[in-house]
Amino acid sequence: MSDPRRVADERLQAVLDASGARDPREFYREQLKALRERDEAAYEAAVAYYRDTLIPSIADGSAEPLPAWTLYGKRLAELAHAGRTVGIDASGRSRAWDGWVPGELVLHLPEEARARALLVQLPPDPSRAQRATYSWLVAGRNKLPDA
Repeated sequence: MSDPRRVADERLQAVLDASGARDPREFYREQLKALRERDEAAYEAAVAYYRDTLIPSIADGSAEPLPAWTLYGKRLAELAHAGRTVGIDASGRSRAWDGWVPGELVLHLPEEARARALLVQLPPDPSRAQRATYSWLVAGRNKLPDA
């Protein structure tokens, strides 16, 4: 019998290789680490979802890897902060996020006034408007990125 985690990782890697998309696991690991330090119950809920829903659904083919991981990123952000999740298209327009769209920058905007936006999905080649949005809302820079 195959290890579901290995199968899920292989399916994700195949999609990343084929699409050029960024691997979301690195920034989700950072969010998970921060969640663990801040709220143990929320951390446990995130781990349970990963173990019981995310990995099995990707491994058995009932979920596509990138949309499933993006939904997991949204869950992590919601566990960290109450707020709303938005998708930013290449022109910089935002919409209430209601599902995975290729090439979209996805951010979770906390209700807390001083909390920075949390990255949920970064497109493989962000547009200038997406880079500026990321720079301003996530990184907290007030200077536009080069290029």
